[in-house]
Amino acid sequence: MNHRFDPTILREYDIRGIIGETLGPDDARAIGRSFATLLRAAGGRKVAVGYDGRISSPLLEHALVEGLTASGCDVVRIGLSATPMLYFAEAAGGDIDGGIQITGSHNPANYNGFKMVFQGRPFFGADIARLGEVAADGAWADGMGAVETRAVMDAYIARLLAGLDGIAPEELAGLRIGWDAGNGAAGPALEALTARLPGEHHLLYTAVDGAFPNHHPDPTVEANLADLKALVADKGLDFGIAFDGDGDRIGAVDGQGRVIWGDQLLMIYAQDLLRQMPGATVIADVKASAALFDLVAGQGGVPLMWKTGHSLIKAKMQETGAPLAGEMSGHVFFADAYYGFDDALYAGVRLIAAAARLGRSVTDLRGAMPAMINTPELRFQVDESRKFGVIDEVRARLQAGAAAVDATDGVRVTTPDGWWLLRASNTQDVLVARAESTTAEGLERLLTQIDTQLGLSGLTRGPSVAH
Repeated sequence: MNHRFDPTILREYDIRGIIGETLGPDDARAIGRSFATLLRAAGGRKVAVGYDGRISSPLLEHALVEGLTASGCDVVRIGLSATPMLYFAEAAGGDIDGGIQITGSHNPANYNGFKMVFQGRPFFGADIARLGEVAADGAWADGMGAVETRAVMDAYIARLLAGLDGIAPEELAGLRIGWDAGNGAAGPALEALTARLPGEHHLLYTAVDGAFPNHHPDPTVEANLADLKALVADKGLDFGIAFDGDGDRIGAVDGQGRVIWGDQLLMIYAQDLLRQMPGATVIADVKASAALFDLVAGQGGVPLMWKTGHSLIKAKMQETGAPLAGEMSGHVFFADAYYGFDDALYAGVRLIAAAARLGRSVTDLRGAMPAMINTPELRFQVDESRKFGVIDEVRARLQAGAAAVDATDGVRVTTPDGWWLLRASNTQDVLVARAESTTAEGLERLLTQIDTQLGLSGLTRGPSVAH
């Protein structure tokens, strides 16, 4: 017996596909068998399994558990949960060696997938490729694992609330906050969390519904924050927080309805952290604003620019010992007083804590940020066989000249007008561009430089495509 996956589903950071087309129960069973085989070879045995609110998730969970136990792993089922709750079960469980969350994240409702953690580290890249090889060879271990169900919600909520340790509840009693779960898997945990938080809380769309009837659960798309903005405006709230479909990415708006983007949230977290841990390293991905790196350096911290991708960032944090990291996509990672994984619910608690410790409102903190003018993430189609070659060509041309080029992930070029970025997506056949300046004219000049480099490689910047 062996199993071959559709090649499109084995991605850099996770496994993800379209139900009934590229992903189904047979794939889930094979993932279980291969993951269990690799874990047992590394000396592990017990795996936590959770799933999000998508219609297909319970079916995939059943098949995944079958595969894990058939290759000799014991399974701890935590049930319907946000992805960070699965990460928590793995990190805090004591007896758990790995974890798999069934989730389609922020993809459309007909998608689903798997995010994995292996003996306390992210499972991605070469790990996922190896999982596919084990399945294709049918080189599975055999066994008969046991299955138990474990309730982790209460312990998880208590751990989230520890993010407010040292802050007197009366300091937070006047807070009025809006929350939008987007009908994603974070809804039940959000209800439990806000019931125990000081202050007044107004919740949207906490009922888990895999059809996402109100709006798509991706808080990095401003249109998806419209209902949260309206709630904040109608109720006169201090700020609002939104989550993606599986609760590992955060979005936010201030009391004036201004979006607080991922790098801007990291600016708030960094100011709070660096007061408590002077000189700490703060990691952000290559798409982040120069204002963030400048702020970290100006506050005595060590800014570190790294590759985009939540698994890559987590691995870099473990390598460097950095206590804080984040991405434009809304993944934020705390390792100062937490576990280092991306948890949007915990990030929401830490936003409350940061404002309290800094003695400033979230609206004031957002308003004090430099007025940068930047593009959204521009994503345009390029043939899969060509995307990395184009980046190599652009890098070679720029490095042959006098340009200030950072080649951490693609090319990020700094000029007197600001900076621009061009990188190849690890998960789609697209190139990603972004530019930032202090003036509209400067931004246009930066975009012209991107277009010039693309033209020299025989390409034009086409219409933007979805993530």
